[in-house]
Amino acid sequence: MSAVTKSAEEFESHRPRLFGLAYRMLGSAAEAEDVVQDAYLRWSGADPDRVERPGAWLATVVTRLCLNRLTSARARREEYPGPWLPEPLVTDDAALGPPESAERREAVSMALLVLLERLTPAERAVYVLREAFAYSHREIAGAVGVSEANSRQLHRRASARVASAGPLSGPRDERRHRELVDAFAAAARDGDLAALEKVLADDVTWVGDGGGVVRSGLRPLVGRAKVLRFLAGVLPRRQGGVRFERAEVNGAAALVAWSGPALVTVASFTVRDGLVATVHSTVNPDKLAYAERQLSHPGGLAGSHR
Repeated sequence: MSAVTKSAEEFESHRPRLFGLAYRMLGSAAEAEDVVQDAYLRWSGADPDRVERPGAWLATVVTRLCLNRLTSARARREEYPGPWLPEPLVTDDAALGPPESAERREAVSMALLVLLERLTPAERAVYVLREAFAYSHREIAGAVGVSEANSRQLHRRASARVASAGPLSGPRDERRHRELVDAFAAAARDGDLAALEKVLADDVTWVGDGGGVVRSGLRPLVGRAKVLRFLAGVLPRRQGGVRFERAEVNGAAALVAWSGPALVTVASFTVRDGLVATVHSTVNPDKLAYAERQLSHPGGLAGSHR
């Protein structure tokens, strides 16, 4: 085996984990792929004999690349038309690397990714490395470029900000979650607002991301009545030829809607007390492109070459 082939195989063994790190840092699957590809170019130009721990070296490279992107992304997201949501990611395969615990998969939930947008780039990097990958503060300090004491301080600050938002959901009941997604899909397909009303919490929040391309509301809707009025306006236009399905997105059951071969909606639900408490609905075509490719080519996309 040539040195080049061995080096490439070493990188490929880390690719899914690196993709999972970059996605959690950036909230964009497409950008995560770009970062991993940039990391590969740097790996290809490095002297393997001088890299003692390839996994740690690559994680540091990816973290630094993500920090650079996050700094520039904050200004762009402030100018974004309406709510900005992370790109949905299909996770019913090895999209995030080896099988993970429920706690680690929670670290990629849509609700948490939305909260992570409130953190500074450094806080987000420390939080992700600690909570999603269980890195020690010594390892995090090296990856982020801070002292170990500063890493601990950043983690405390980030954890406090996340906790201040309250519980992201109630006790995890995957069966009830799937039932709600299926009930929502059936009601949406039939245009049955009465059935939709039964699955929504009284204080439900609907957050839609259309990117200024597709109607979704310029601000979140709060309250069952407001959400139902919104759905009454959009569902009739979606019923003709649109099919609704359930898929695992960001670690939980979610609603996906297709119009012919095109993915037109991914809606992720947060469940509390057996009802839908929050809906994060992505309808921006640019943000659906990656998930559409995943669903069209199951098992062969996330973290792979484009």
